[in-house]
Amino acid sequence: MALQEQKNNPLHGLTLEFIVKQLFFHYGWEELGNLVKIACFKNDPSLKSSLKFLRKTDWARKKVEKLYLNTFH
Repeated sequence: MALQEQKNNPLHGLTLEFIVKQLFFHYGWEELGNLVKIACFKNDPSLKSSLKFLRKTDWARKKVEKLYLNTFH
């Protein structure tokens, strides 16, 4: 059953780092901060600080994943 669920998950196999990098390359930090209103994209943004925050903050990670899906799928 778990395998079947993963087949239908468009984020399966993608790391959070990959997702954030793709969004950064596509939008840049400033636009990312406008689209997903979280401080790690607005105040002195970096990949490292963003990943640290997103790994601890489920609601923010879900927003970033949703933006990724809306942008690339």
